Amino acid sequence: MSILIIGGTGFIGRRLVPLLAQRGEEIICMDINPGTANFADLGKQARVIRGDVSQFDDVMAAMVNAKPTRVINLAYFLGSEHAPHVATKLNIIGMDNCFEASRLAGVSRVAYASSLAVSGEQKFYGDRLVTEDDFRHGHVQYAMHKIFNEWQAQDYREKHGLDITAIRPANVTGPDKIVGSVDHVFCITTPARGKPVSFPFKDAMRCPVHVDEIAEIFARVIMTDKPKHMAYNTGGQAISLGDLADIVREFLPDAQITFEKETGGKELSGNYMIDNSRLVQEFGVQYRPYRERVLQIINDIRREEGLPLVSDR
Repeated sequence: MSILIIGGTGFIGRRLVPLLAQRGEEIICMDINPGTANFADLGKQARVIRGDVSQFDDVMAAMVNAKPTRVINLAYFLGSEHAPHVATKLNIIGMDNCFEASRLAGVSRVAYASSLAVSGEQKFYGDRLVTEDDFRHGHVQYAMHKIFNEWQAQDYREKHGLDITAIRPANVTGPDKIVGSVDHVFCITTPARGKPVSFPFKDAMRCPVHVDEIAEIFARVIMTDKPKHMAYNTGGQAISLGDLADIVREFLPDAQITFEKETGGKELSGNYMIDNSRLVQEFGVQYRPYRERVLQIINDIRREEGLPLVSDR
């Protein structure tokens, strides 16, 4: 089986490509920045080509040359600060280019990254888990684009029979994440480098999930012939930045993590109570304890910086 991954040299793609190669798949990555990942150790199983998902001709050429049986789109602007025209070109036109080129090339299985952002803040749902069937309250640029992607995918399913699956990652975390939702990442990585870090609200809530687990989810979903649903929440670990700081201090007692205010961030937080039972039951997904992931990230950074590794005390 051949799989085309658009945006395949990015944060998630760098983990996903080796996972699929281990399963014996042939992977073709199309990315506007092909040099940001090195898959040389995978030999002929992974090939990287340069292409811009916002240009339909690039996407169609990749489809024709790769002749994939399945497609994953990970190319997107993280955050909502981008100029409207530029963001729409990548996030909306780029995603539609992926769907339309897949249709024309006869690719029936497509998966793409949506986001927990489609749900908006937790305050819209009260003190309960948010499901995939709940109304989507997202209202910022990033969220609205993801909501439109989900609608467009449904339109392609209904009119053309494409099997398109949305995966809604929560707050993806990993040592090399530097854009998008990053306070929960910097709460770990900055102290791991021995530097101080400060945040506005101690009670701000997040739902982190490690990037390795997101890559495994994409691998399982795209390898499935007929997923039962159009969208899957990944969920993660609901935690406040204050509690996350306490975990970091267990490993790094001298960590300088401060907060401007004790309260006020919870009501501003995106949804963090997330029902991922659909994903767990259908695909058997299991996450490592989040505390282990925090230690993993700390040591990833310290290894990179040439600092002594820390152990679980």
